[in-house]
Amino acid sequence: MAKPQARVCATQWAEYLANSAVQALLDEVQLTPKPGLVDRRGSGAHSDLTLELMQASAHSLWPTFYQMAIAAQVHPHIDQSLRESMGAIGRLGEAQMLKCTQGVNTHRGAIWALGLLVVAASLAPFTTAQELTERAAQLALIEDRYIPQQGLSNGAKVRQKYAVSGAREQAQQGFPSVHLGLKQLLKSRQQGASEKAARVDALLAIASELADTCVLHRSGLEGLMWMQQQARKVLALGGYSSALGQQQFQQLETGLLARNASPGGAADLLAASLWIDSILPASAQEGSV
Repeated sequence: MAKPQARVCATQWAEYLANSAVQALLDEVQLTPKPGLVDRRGSGAHSDLTLELMQASAHSLWPTFYQMAIAAQVHPHIDQSLRESMGAIGRLGEAQMLKCTQGVNTHRGAIWALGLLVVAASLAPFTTAQELTERAAQLALIEDRYIPQQGLSNGAKVRQKYAVSGAREQAQQGFPSVHLGLKQLLKSRQQGASEKAARVDALLAIASELADTCVLHRSGLEGLMWMQQQARKVLALGGYSSALGQQQFQQLETGLLARNASPGGAADLLAASLWIDSILPASAQEGSV
């Protein structure tokens, strides 16, 4: 992978960022197994999603990420203009995604998280994951005055009902769950886990702490707390690379399917973690907290 410091012409850098963002979404959906989520085995807890649909959705977002990267080069300052330009591109990208999926929300959260990170990466060179996420957080804190006034989404209703943070706050705080995912990726690799197991462990680490509104919407606070507890148990037993960890993972998956729930928010943030991992060397991620 090219390093961020190896900046080439603007369009080539934008293409690189868009390519790597789409690949991160593909890597996330293809990762198998994932509890309650779409993977190579099937649709998990989702009756309206398939692996093929998720892959098509990821590919449909390439122009969105490319245009966001270009926008950051046209508006090279973290200000209202860049924030609202990104927002307009994101809404068009969401419309294209929904057209591709015939109305199914596949990657709305990923457009927000990866979009912010792509813009942050396109603004100027960076050397660490912390620097990148802090830059994205500054952008997320700026209000977009042109967000359409619509009815509350499922996520917004859940945030109000349970008084929890959502995707917006996660970004404004500098993506702490992404840093958690990166930290677990490195830890599992250093302990000798396979790449697949390390990525499953990263998903579990994110799920163990995130107030995942997808889980809250489908199974309430009890379901969320249960999922977090089970995810922590898998990791405590050695993660997915251990026999005991895999047994506990099966209990986690069985319980989520029984609750018709899946950690979709954690999956979006895993994709963001995999994206940063793909463009930064491990030494630049070790400051992740």
